[in-house]
Amino acid sequence: MRASSEISMAGTDGTTQTNPTARRGDADRTTRTDHTNETGETGDTDDMDDMDDTPVMYVQSSVAGAAKILVVGPMGVGKTTLIGTVSEIKPLSTEATMSQAGARLDTKVRPSKTTTTVALDFGRITLGGELVLYLFGTPGQQRFLPAWKDLARGALGALALVDTRDLEASFDAIGHLEDLDVPFSVAVNAFPDSKPHSEDDLRSALDLLPHTPLVICDAREHQSSVKALISLVSHLIETLTEAS
Repeated sequence: MRASSEISMAGTDGTTQTNPTARRGDADRTTRTDHTNETGETGDTDDMDDMDDTPVMYVQSSVAGAAKILVVGPMGVGKTTLIGTVSEIKPLSTEATMSQAGARLDTKVRPSKTTTTVALDFGRITLGGELVLYLFGTPGQQRFLPAWKDLARGALGALALVDTRDLEASFDAIGHLEDLDVPFSVAVNAFPDSKPHSEDDLRSALDLLPHTPLVICDAREHQSSVKALISLVSHLIETLTEAS
């Protein structure tokens, strides 16, 4: 999947555009061909019994650009939730139950956390009817770093989610983005028991450069999460404009 290096902000007001639904099983268009059966009747090569009745939304014809975007952060920060909240298609999730074996390797998380992403999360959102963002959520554990680097290939930018209850846990993810030279913005996921912090304090604690966007969001709320993505897209446009 190639990320476009030219993106448009026209109409990126946070409105998610939906596409006409088609009652097909695959997310990709399937070519239908006719064949003649033993009785001489013309039929369809698709097996109707295997078709899923779940509506599928295709990228609309007005789309002029696309970008691969990473959603990164430590385990339990809300990456899967954010992608599921904004995705206009049924998101792909590779959540697996956390095991005792994994607990010996991974950073300890809160007791309420019982599953974790073991490969990637995937979703799609169309901004303003013209720009499609393909969202790739990375695993939060250090032991999945090789897969994390593979997912970063071709990414135009990244949204780094942080949790103020444990800012130190976000250092590695932000450091990886810097090492890979992937432009990013930071979104503080506001958990119910999070204590408020000033922007200056957060920037200092995360050692962010002055031009790096920092926003507050709630990964459970659609509009809030979309605004975080728009902030990232605006930053990417500025970065590309300065580089040209």
